[in-house]
Amino acid sequence: VQLQASGGGLVQAGGSLRLSCSASGGTFRNYAVAWFRQAPGKEREFVAALSRSGSYPSYSASVKGRFTISRDYVQNTLTLQMNSLKPDDTAIYYCNLVKRTAEHWGQGTQVTVSS
Repeated sequence: VQLQASGGGLVQAGGSLRLSCSASGGTFRNYAVAWFRQAPGKEREFVAALSRSGSYPSYSASVKGRFTISRDYVQNTLTLQMNSLKPDDTAIYYCNLVKRTAEHWGQGTQVTVSS
C-alpha cells in the first residue's frame, strides 16, 4: 500500500486545515486508519483513529472536540479536519493504515500554526 498525504501548511492560531491521505495498491476497507504527529524534539504521538467499518472514532485528549477523522471507501482516502488550531498542534502529521498482518505509513505533511 502506498500512502500520499497532503493538505498541510501554515495557518494562524484559531484557523482550520484539512489533511488528506490517499491510499493505493491495497484493499483500503481491510485497514483501520489513523493519524499521528511528531513535533520537533518529541516522540511521534497518536492523534486520531477510525475502525475498518468507519465507526468508533477515537481521539487524543489534546485534539478531541477540535479534530474530526473520516474515511471515504470510494476514493480510498482518509481525512483529518482540524479546527481551532493551536501553536501546540505544529508538527509533521502522518497517516497510518494498519491490520493484523501489515502496517503502512505516509510520508508526512507539515502543519505549522502561528500564534
